[in-house]
Amino acid sequence: MKLQDTLDLHIKSAVKALFKSELETVEFQATRKEFAGDITVVVFPMLRVIKGNPLVIGEQIGQYLKDNVDLVKGFNIVKGFLNIEIDDSYYVNFFKHIKDYETYGFSDLMDDKAVMVEYSSPNTNKPLHLGHVRNVLLGYSVAEILKASGKKVYKTQIINDRGIHICKSMLAWQRYGNEETPISTGLKGDKLVGNYYVKFDKAYKEEISDLIAQGKTEEEAKKTAPILLEAQDMLRKWEAGDADVVALWKKMNGWVYEGFEQTYKAIGVDFDKYYYESQTYLLGKEFIVEGLKTDVFYRKEDGSVWCDLTDDGLDEKIVLRSDGTAVYMTQDIGTAIQRIKDYPDVGGMVYTVGNEQDYHFKVLFLILKKLGFDWAKNLYHLSYGMVDLPSGKMKSREGTVVDADDLIQEMARTAEEISKELGKLDEYSEAEKKALYKTIGLGALKYYILKVDPKKRILFDPKESIDFQGNTGPFIQYTYARIQSILRKAEGTDAEISNIILHEKEKQLLKQLEVFPDVIQNAAEQHSPALIANYIYDLAKDFNSFYQNVSILGADKYEDKYFRVALSKTVGQTIRNGFEILGIDVPERM
Repeated sequence: MKLQDTLDLHIKSAVKALFKSELETVEFQATRKEFAGDITVVVFPMLRVIKGNPLVIGEQIGQYLKDNVDLVKGFNIVKGFLNIEIDDSYYVNFFKHIKDYETYGFSDLMDDKAVMVEYSSPNTNKPLHLGHVRNVLLGYSVAEILKASGKKVYKTQIINDRGIHICKSMLAWQRYGNEETPISTGLKGDKLVGNYYVKFDKAYKEEISDLIAQGKTEEEAKKTAPILLEAQDMLRKWEAGDADVVALWKKMNGWVYEGFEQTYKAIGVDFDKYYYESQTYLLGKEFIVEGLKTDVFYRKEDGSVWCDLTDDGLDEKIVLRSDGTAVYMTQDIGTAIQRIKDYPDVGGMVYTVGNEQDYHFKVLFLILKKLGFDWAKNLYHLSYGMVDLPSGKMKSREGTVVDADDLIQEMARTAEEISKELGKLDEYSEAEKKALYKTIGLGALKYYILKVDPKKRILFDPKESIDFQGNTGPFIQYTYARIQSILRKAEGTDAEISNIILHEKEKQLLKQLEVFPDVIQNAAEQHSPALIANYIYDLAKDFNSFYQNVSILGADKYEDKYFRVALSKTVGQTIRNGFEILGIDVPERM
């Protein structure tokens, strides 16, 4: 039984024995560092059932625990807070009973219902950029956290491969491309197609300027620019199944898919299932018809179909246009239902999408509930804020986005510059250095993004993220490598862990290790990789404090040496486990 659960039972018994009262809940919190103790009980909430001075009540409960509970070594009262000191034997016993430190913190499968996590979901008119990087890192790590918490997980994305955006790139390639391909140019396919999206926008703006000069208003010019009208005509031809347009669409999208795969591999994320908007945009229509029969939807005089959500505090939402064509909401309704058909064991879904779509997902989830789908109550929008750069906001049309591939390379270069300045890798071969720069750079990028609560906006600074001190990925990676160095020097150390008198730094590490499984569960419930990231940082900080204050390999007693080596090994593995959940590699040497 966990420490908090054990104390909960004993405190309720104490209240019953001392005050003849039944306590429903006990409120715990971490003991503040300036006070002695390992866990704190908040006395104030008890005043609802116990009358008296909180200082006196806390004193009586503390004394009862000390007299009757072996694991309670001592206590002190600070205002209405009861700080409890736990006997060393409890933490040593906890450590001895870690069964498999290589999977420590991870839960076995606890639920027969799976969770589907959607992330990335790019458009096929441009390469992945920094905003997509936050998306895929969040989605992938949340999927891994859910797995670690005991859930079966499917990772998916829906690729936005249809619409005017891809037609713009296609038309620009027809006009200006001279049949060039990724092979002929040496460019990744997504970059090549993205270049033509930028070229379209440049030509479009030039035509608008010409039309304004001829006397048209800006609004008229934007609507009547010949290149835009031609792109709209291309979209109509695609929807009608024009053979030439469809062939070009398949060819250019194929280039983009290959480029995406290279980027996903470089970032270190994967998917179990791909969905394509071109295949799903009509999926929801049959469910709209069913919803009309059950009055979930209603038809207006012009033939359009709507859902009235005003009683739920939202507005009216169109789900079919008057000409019978689908809107995005129709597609998303159908896609969600199709996913359950494809994976019948899915009991809920997580959508990793930026916070500009908050309202859309409120409407989607509510409509699915009204359609009677039980799993709709387990839908979650993993809403996240934008990523900004010191230079300002990114714009795809103007070609000012930070390309994901370029960013990964830049991070490795920055890691190289900083490592050379610090002289940390002088004994490495060039191949070892190159691999390590990538590990450090990518780890820095991932950690910098994932340590922030998903809902918050991020100002991303590459150099700040690769600092080897402070709350950064490289600091934690360096701590892990330091532990591996200790373990290599201590090879063959073996003894029984018994009669250990803990140094305060050892006890602090054990306290941190004990809560790791709870941190994973909390991160899964809150869909927050930041909880894992900041826990691992705190663990690394505590280890470095332990390392600086306690002799590990030079311990006076052999039993202490063995214990400290074993403790170091478990801390290292826990760092590795936590970083694995976040998709971050750790180097054996650094």
